[in-house]
Amino acid sequence: MSIKQLLSSLSSSSSSKIQPIPNYLVVRFFAGSILLLLACALSLPSYGQSNQDVAKDETTAVVTEVPADAQTATPAVPTTAGPTASVVTPPDNSFFHRLGRAYLADWAGNGPGTETKEPRRGTPPPLNAPPYPSSDWPIGGTPLIGVPDGQTYPLMEAINKNRSKIKLYGWIEVGANGSTNNKTNASKGIPSNFPSAYDEYANTIQLDQAALYAERLPNTAQTDHFDWGFRFTALYGVDYRFTTAKGMLSQQLLLKNNQYGFDPVMVYYDAYFPHVGQGMDLRIGRYISLPDIEAQLAPNNYTYSHSILYTFDCYTQTGANATIKINDHVTVQAGISPGCDVMPWTTDAKVTGNFCVVYTWSNGGDAFNACANSVNDGKYAYNNLAAYYATYYHRINASWHTDTEFWYQYMKDTPNMFWYNGTDPATGIQYAPTASTPWPETTFQRPGQGAVTLNFGAVCQDPRLPAAQQSARCYAPDYAITNYVEHNFWHNTASLNIRNEFVDDIKGQRTGTPAKYEEHMVGFDFWAGSTITFRPEVSYTHAFTKYGVTALNIAPGASITNLESVSQGGAPNPSGLGKNQAITIAADLIWHF
Repeated sequence: MSIKQLLSSLSSSSSSKIQPIPNYLVVRFFAGSILLLLACALSLPSYGQSNQDVAKDETTAVVTEVPADAQTATPAVPTTAGPTASVVTPPDNSFFHRLGRAYLADWAGNGPGTETKEPRRGTPPPLNAPPYPSSDWPIGGTPLIGVPDGQTYPLMEAINKNRSKIKLYGWIEVGANGSTNNKTNASKGIPSNFPSAYDEYANTIQLDQAALYAERLPNTAQTDHFDWGFRFTALYGVDYRFTTAKGMLSQQLLLKNNQYGFDPVMVYYDAYFPHVGQGMDLRIGRYISLPDIEAQLAPNNYTYSHSILYTFDCYTQTGANATIKINDHVTVQAGISPGCDVMPWTTDAKVTGNFCVVYTWSNGGDAFNACANSVNDGKYAYNNLAAYYATYYHRINASWHTDTEFWYQYMKDTPNMFWYNGTDPATGIQYAPTASTPWPETTFQRPGQGAVTLNFGAVCQDPRLPAAQQSARCYAPDYAITNYVEHNFWHNTASLNIRNEFVDDIKGQRTGTPAKYEEHMVGFDFWAGSTITFRPEVSYTHAFTKYGVTALNIAPGASITNLESVSQGGAPNPSGLGKNQAITIAADLIWHF
């Protein structure tokens, strides 16, 4: 995310307050969605009727009975009804009745199946979905080449029995958690579960995501003609802060720091060329970054919460990406963008390449994905991560599999954040940014009050050292490894999810606190059909920090600024005095439509 989406904008250097839910955005999002759905419901054929049936219903047939003793049988003659004739629409065939029946059928295990013209090409799917997010190993920046679109949705079943190539669907996700972290204060910008996400606000119930998709998938199962597709995804909720890209409605987060916001997280066009290799997809627009076990959108993940590894890597890119399936074993990807989580018209944009290769074996049961996700000069800018990933997926048997991901990231020439992002204790005047004392990127600076930090700087040296011994900039690397172990049971209606990870934020550039983090999580997924998901979990997080500071139950970065203040004779800042261990019980409920 843009610093996983400016969770750094929640840092102690900001005095902006999180606002209540912006009603105008809520009204526009849901009113627009409802109007769109009603328009579709009114304009498309009704449930159980063909276009021909609809044409027939435009007139009412009146049948004249012929007496039994008549010499000649006279055929029934349809006539147009007179003024007294009335048409009564069956009360159980309205749009919402059809929608309700679609849900009941899904929960009973009788949901609609979609026949596909072409069979799947290549290896069989390694997983079952549900209970997993997908039946294939994750790959970003492309539709699955060789896999026909067999997805159905309750909303489309109510609109036209899932007959159209263009589909509307989405979900509403509500999450809650209880944690030993107890300092969450939205009005003061303290997400005390941080660096955990998306349950960063401790001891709350929140609307995480309300999402609406409009999409057409290209037919990549066929190999005889060009095809095309598109996707538009509208996202509203707390989780917008993780997907926000600088320059795209980013004032909601970067200037106003709203708790809830809206983000058009995906807007792209797909062009499928069947005769390049075994198929090539060219994606142009804004899309999810290519690697990762996890993804931003709730149904695409094993669990409600996200790993710390995932929270601090690249979220979206805007550009062009080509994916070529060479054969059943090798897929290659290459693309160009302005960088991670920035739009091309911003001053932070840099020409950035990405290069990935996926190798699959064991009849699809094993896959290895190596990806250089953002290749440029690697110098400090808004979320300008140089990032290198390796992910391994392994199907153990029909009910068990495991996923492991490693990344190494860095920024060069990162400003030494904490000595210069503050005020002179002698004068109370804010330090001026200069070549020798640079600021981390900020939205605005206020004399004597600090500034809103867009991008954490680095803790280059011990923050207790005097300014004369502090370097102006330094190299800020970090690395992480995460493993998932997954088990499906109850006839593919539930799964056990186990996550273990280790993250070393060496200079504190990602989280605001230089520390080694370990996190362990056990959770479950329970499904009602394919339309309701309940995901409870419990997690334990432990931070091993430097300089005697704390990394949990604080405003991000506050423990370091507190240490600096105390070392200069100032009073301790309570927002920087937290914990290094936490237990969190969390769960979310996703209603798919």
